[in-house]
Amino acid sequence: MDEEDDPVVEEIPVYLSKTLAENLYVLQYPVKSSASTFDDGQVVNCCVKPINQQVKVDYALNTASKNYDSFKGEQFAIAADGKEKDRQAKPTFRSGTMDKQSFMSSKPIEDVNRYMVCVMQDREIHATPVRGIVSMRQVFSYFDKQDKRTKAEQKAEQDADADEEELKQVTVKFARTENEKVRKAREKSFNYISKLESEEPWCETFWHNKKSTTAELERHKLFCSSGSRDGAESALNVGTAEYLDMLISKEKTDRNIDSMLPSRVVCMHKLKQMALVDQIKVILKDAKVLTFHQITELLPDRTLPADKVLRSLPLAGVLIRGNWVVQSEIIYPEGSVSSTNGVPAEQMCKARDYILFRFTQCDKLERHQLAFITQLPSEEIREILCSVAKLNADRTWSLLLPPNEDFSANEQEISDRQNAFWTARADKFNEMEKSTKRVRKKSSRSESKYDPKMSNG
Repeated sequence: MDEEDDPVVEEIPVYLSKTLAENLYVLQYPVKSSASTFDDGQVVNCCVKPINQQVKVDYALNTASKNYDSFKGEQFAIAADGKEKDRQAKPTFRSGTMDKQSFMSSKPIEDVNRYMVCVMQDREIHATPVRGIVSMRQVFSYFDKQDKRTKAEQKAEQDADADEEELKQVTVKFARTENEKVRKAREKSFNYISKLESEEPWCETFWHNKKSTTAELERHKLFCSSGSRDGAESALNVGTAEYLDMLISKEKTDRNIDSMLPSRVVCMHKLKQMALVDQIKVILKDAKVLTFHQITELLPDRTLPADKVLRSLPLAGVLIRGNWVVQSEIIYPEGSVSSTNGVPAEQMCKARDYILFRFTQCDKLERHQLAFITQLPSEEIREILCSVAKLNADRTWSLLLPPNEDFSANEQEISDRQNAFWTARADKFNEMEKSTKRVRKKSSRSESKYDPKMSNG
């Protein structure tokens, strides 16, 4: 879309206020309708658990309303506390009838770093980060008290009817010594978290009506002060790149993205921060086989000169018939092993280099022959082949990309250097083939001299 077709209608300044950032919570009532609000409700009790971020609010019920069932309200109060009230216990309903409804909070969102409360005044937006978001749902604790009291009364009757104390077998269990991993798993369990929440005592708080003077003073803290506003305006008088660095923390962004990405995957933002050689290593390792044109297209900076990229390519990859493949030492670094049978990195690199050398000479390879010459398990040979080749219908393997003769013709110098590299290693690979064949011939002669009849004598 052309910018002239989408003009800027209005610019509204946005200010950040941090006065209430550590104490601002958003209370949601998801089970209540839009018409039923608590703006004018009378709060008779309010308490919080600051560590676990729990809130409990009791709203008064209008017992004088014609819609209120007095008989049912008294029955609820008797069921919760019993007919004979315990003077030491705190009554559920002080008036002897159900005169309140309780709401308990739960946390629907753990990470609230992306949420803010904004107010708009005089064509200005003032935003304040929130400390937490909680959902308020009605709880019916008086039913739980009724169940506990009923069970306690039944148990007391059973103990009274028992004439003699019965002997019971006691099983003694010793706690096992837990390691760090088991301890962390236990601390994340539901029972452990529920126990922590129940052990934290409730702290009673004061509830201020929204029309009170205290509430009005707290609402004023949502607006950015004039001194902070001037500082924010001066901080924004910077260039575009500096502003983006101030707005988005690179370290925090990389950490968040890396936690969401699969293992061994590098985000584009982190790739830009790497050196050119490291960028090529990552691209070749992920893409397996690429042409020179594809590599330049995948680099974050596409304006790099071709000769600069060509100078860095041999440090990360090798040329196979006009296409680039990552070096074996990058796939199997020192000290690592293969994923299937745990073959050391040194043997895997030697076998992979031999396979790449064979691809410079022929179009198709057979896995069983490669396994025989390299003396590696068939699974490891398949792992190496899958990194550079594809399986054909005739059970042979060929490179993922066809030969790129244009690159070899246009970049004759670098092509000659790569050919010289493979020629220098050809003698070593040919000797490896001959030694394997000699071992096989010697083994065949030993088997031909074996006579089952002579072994019985």
